[in-house]
Parts: sequence; C-alpha cells; structure tokens
Amino acid sequence: MSKADTPTRSNVRKRNEGGAASTGQVQSLTRGLVLLERIAEAPAGIMLTDLSMQVGLPNSTTHRLLTTMQQMGFVQQTGDLGLWSIGVRAFTVGSGFLSSRDLSTMAMPILRQVMEAAGETSNLVVFDTDAWQSVVVGQVQCRELMRMLAPIGGRLPLHASGAGKAFLAAQDEFHLGRILQKTGLPQYTEQTITAPARLKQEIMQIQKQGFAFDDGEHAIGLRCVASCIYDECGEAFAAISVSGPKSRIPDERITHLGSLVMRAASEVTHHYGGKLKQTS
Repeated sequence: MSKADTPTRSNVRKRNEGGAASTGQVQSLTRGLVLLERIAEAPAGIMLTDLSMQVGLPNSTTHRLLTTMQQMGFVQQTGDLGLWSIGVRAFTVGSGFLSSRDLSTMAMPILRQVMEAAGETSNLVVFDTDAWQSVVVGQVQCRELMRMLAPIGGRLPLHASGAGKAFLAAQDEFHLGRILQKTGLPQYTEQTITAPARLKQEIMQIQKQGFAFDDGEHAIGLRCVASCIYDECGEAFAAISVSGPKSRIPDERITHLGSLVMRAASEVTHHYGGKLKQTS
C-alpha cells in the first residue's frame, strides 16, 4: 500500500464524522416529518409542549425542528397561545399529489384482483352529481361465457344500482332528501325500490354492513355488490362493484362479496389519499 493510500487518523475521523452527520440529518428529517403529521392531525393547532410529549422529544429539539420548518413555510405559529399549525408551503406540496392522481390507474390493479377473487366482472363507478347518476368508468370482465355487463360510460340510477345505493347511504339525511327529491324513484323492474320508507330501511342496512346490494333492481337477473371510495374530505365520490347473474351470485355469496368490495374500496381510498367520513 502506498503512502497516499494509507488511511490516516484524520481521514478516518472525517469519514466517521461524515457518516454521523448523514445519520443525524436523516434522523432530523424523520422527526420533522413526524411533527408535520402530528400537527396536521390537530386542525385547531397544538402547543409545543403537547407536541413534544406526543412524539417523545425534548421541548428544545421540537422547537428547533419547528423553527426550521417555519422558516421554510411548512408550519406556522399563531394566536396568543402560540399554537403550531400547518403552513401554506405544506399545502402547496401536498397539492402536487392531488393534481397527479389518476383514479383509473390506481384502481385497475385492484379491480383485477377483485375479478380474480370473485370470478365475476368488477367495475369502477363514479358519481355524477349534476345528473345524479352513477357512471361506469372502468371494468375488468370475468372469464365466464355468460356475462351481464354495463358498458364503459354506461349510466345507472342511484336508487336501483349497487354503487348508487352505496353512494346514497354515504349521504347525510339532508343531502339524501335533496337527491331523492330531484331523482324520484322510477321503477325499472319488479324488484326496484319505489317506496321512500323502504329505501331508507335499506340505506340503514347498507350503513350498518358497509356495502350495498342490488338484486335485479335495474336489470332482471343481474346482481351487484358495491362499496364506496372516499376522497380527502371524506366524501364518497366513486365505488367498486362486482356484478353477475343471480345464478352465480346466490344469497350465500353476498356477505363474502361484500367483504371483498369493502376491502378493495378501502385500498383504493388509501392510495387516493382519501379518508372515511367521520361520524358523530
């Protein structure tokens, strides 16, 4: 080994110090991000001492990290109590995710998994709040020769489709009343629910079990099970459903398919950055 290659105490110390500095920077970044998450969970703001206690850091360390993030606009301190809250910069950065979301791209792999698990066609449905209808925007067809399909772009009534009833069940009583006043309850088959009292009973059941069931209410012989997808405000805006003929979706399969679409819808909600609506 040449003299130039011989490690000196000074070089070793510099490398060790560099590694320590890098580790410290990663630790500070991690702590800063955890603080940001905790502040975001406190919409009314949070005191430094409470924040320090939640994350298990000394007040001095927490204050140092907050000051750095404040200088960059990610957090702000307001009010007489000096509460810490999310800054404009954090919103700007977060908005980049919102603008890049593509629901169909996110949902398609999950739709394929649902189709494989159910053996029936899976659908991605969004809610048109102008026409008050559900619209099929994505689909993975099953391999069975006999399929009962709603075409891409096809529109379905809210009160007579699995996805539509799931959407109605996600509304509060005031909005539900307004929707039904506009749409009415037209009949499509003998199974269509046309009585408001009966529909409300069904909505209560959907809210209890977490998924909706359409038993030939729009098309004779077609059954559908659906669960809602939620946005970042906790509002239902889409759904995942499984549809097929009654002969392949007997009563004993409904609960299983309901659990399947609930898990799938929850997964898409998570990937989309959504959250379930908080109920009082």
